[in-house]
Amino acid sequence: MTGDGAILSVRGLSKRFGGLQAVDRVSFDLMRGEILGLLGPNGAGKTTCFNMISGVHRPTEGTIHFDGRRTDGLEPHRMAELGVGRTFQIVRPFASMTVAENVMTALGRSNYRGIHPLFRRWDTKPCRDGAMELLERVGLTSYAARNAGQLPLGDHRRLEIARALALAPKLLLLDESFSGLRHEEVARMEGLIRSLSDSGISILLIEHNMKVAMSLSQRVVVLDHGRKLAEGSPEAVAADPEVIEAYLGKGGIVDAAGGV
Repeated sequence: MTGDGAILSVRGLSKRFGGLQAVDRVSFDLMRGEILGLLGPNGAGKTTCFNMISGVHRPTEGTIHFDGRRTDGLEPHRMAELGVGRTFQIVRPFASMTVAENVMTALGRSNYRGIHPLFRRWDTKPCRDGAMELLERVGLTSYAARNAGQLPLGDHRRLEIARALALAPKLLLLDESFSGLRHEEVARMEGLIRSLSDSGISILLIEHNMKVAMSLSQRVVVLDHGRKLAEGSPEAVAADPEVIEAYLGKGGIVDAAGGV
């Protein structure tokens, strides 16, 4: 962990959809340079929290402060401009474009504001060079000229991280980046995420692979039915009887966290 203080502070965050209370008064901090796991069973409210932090949903109640300013209610493009990058559980690259072009479109985002900038070219040499640097960072340079739709899932997920890095994020929200990956792909993704953290990017991740989540995260927050059930080190949370019962059943989370 690097730096001082919290880069993200969530206080009393709530979200209702009609009669459904998806998130109920959740509070936590993410420290600068930290990897924080946001865990919980299906329907716990994790993705809704991500959507509020990234600007997709406006909170019903509560506040969000990012990098020293209040941001709850800001739209997604404003959050991206402030330095919040995000991946999604379901990856959707521009399948007919090359891997490099997918990253170049993200690097050319400043061309998309207003009408006149639309006539600018995004496939410039600076964009091409920047795309290749990002593809090298995620280990995809050899696939730069391949159509993105031809990539296997593990490479799709790394491409999505490259597109998020094009925003030069201070905070990266990773939604199930390990879902569906083979053992060797999991190891490569773990290495990539650790390298991003080492470079100073703060990371908030949702992950169902408990072994991965407990290994990568320096702290974890566990949600259950929209409420915060526990917060602390992976070891402490893994030993919490309420977490064990609510999340995996007796003993499951302890076994998953072994060797942390």
